[in-house]
Amino acid sequence: MLKQQLIECIEGKTLSESEAEQVMNEIMIGQATPSQIASLLTMMRLRGETVDEITGFAKAMRQHSISIPHQLEGVVDTCGTGGDDLRTFNISTTVAITLSAIGVKVAKHGNRAVSSKSGSADALEKLRIEIQSSPEEAAEVLLEKNLCFLFAPLYHQSMKHAVVPRKEIGFRTIFNLLGPLTNPARASHQVIGVYNKEHAGKMAESLARLGTLHTLFVTGGEGLDECSITSPTNVVEVRGKDITQYTINPLDVGLRYGSLEDIQVDTPEESAELIQLVLQGKANESAQSIVAFNAGATLYAADKVTSIKEGVSQVVAALKSGIVYEHFLSLQTSKEVR
Repeated sequence: MLKQQLIECIEGKTLSESEAEQVMNEIMIGQATPSQIASLLTMMRLRGETVDEITGFAKAMRQHSISIPHQLEGVVDTCGTGGDDLRTFNISTTVAITLSAIGVKVAKHGNRAVSSKSGSADALEKLRIEIQSSPEEAAEVLLEKNLCFLFAPLYHQSMKHAVVPRKEIGFRTIFNLLGPLTNPARASHQVIGVYNKEHAGKMAESLARLGTLHTLFVTGGEGLDECSITSPTNVVEVRGKDITQYTINPLDVGLRYGSLEDIQVDTPEESAELIQLVLQGKANESAQSIVAFNAGATLYAADKVTSIKEGVSQVVAALKSGIVYEHFLSLQTSKEVR
């Protein structure tokens, strides 16, 4: 089937949702060759992926993924697309730790670094926080510690068939958009950082079809895949099937504008060091503020507060009180995880 779809796509055709689901199924079960996968990804990237294609691919990827066994309600994920190339420290991982300290159940979906200096798995290793090795262990830790890390290769094993072509072509593809839409814990509340607001809009439409209770797609003005501390942030908010779009800036939530340089790192070690300073409440103002901003937005997406500003206020207070750092210490093992 994929060979015929490639012929049609080269002529400008896009895939329907059901066609995209069928194509992704072929990829997931190893029936597509690396050359076919690379060709399809390249064509889609050049013309732009459609909502139908994103939705169909996500549906198939969900069907082939491993889920964690839990009965918890209101589980949150802070996984973004990555790919903004701005060298920031692991903000969403810091947010996940912070929220788990104040009672929010966070199933953090993530991977090692692909386009960034430090992926969430890389940062957690340096922080001596163990990555769960099975779905059962993840469910147990989520219940007991409010935080589990869902290492993407473990839960999306069928993606192995696309690893080589993705790596060889080297640029962002539709697969960058799928991770946040395929959380193995079926998180019903999310803040999804997206490097491009056009893609954020498409992903929002797709997730509204796939199902969510409350999710925010955020894109900083400089292309940051987080709520930005240096520029206004574009937000696409999804509540069930309803989608709204607006911009928000640090001043709107009681914070000051900061500096991009103050949140940039060059290695996983530097990222881990800055994360620990934030959790202690001792980092520079820009780092503290961007974590408070994104954690506050996530509290709002989790329906724990009625506004992002209220969420930011709660997070700032928690970081100052020391409870976040105390919780972080309880998550650590005695030595660096490898």
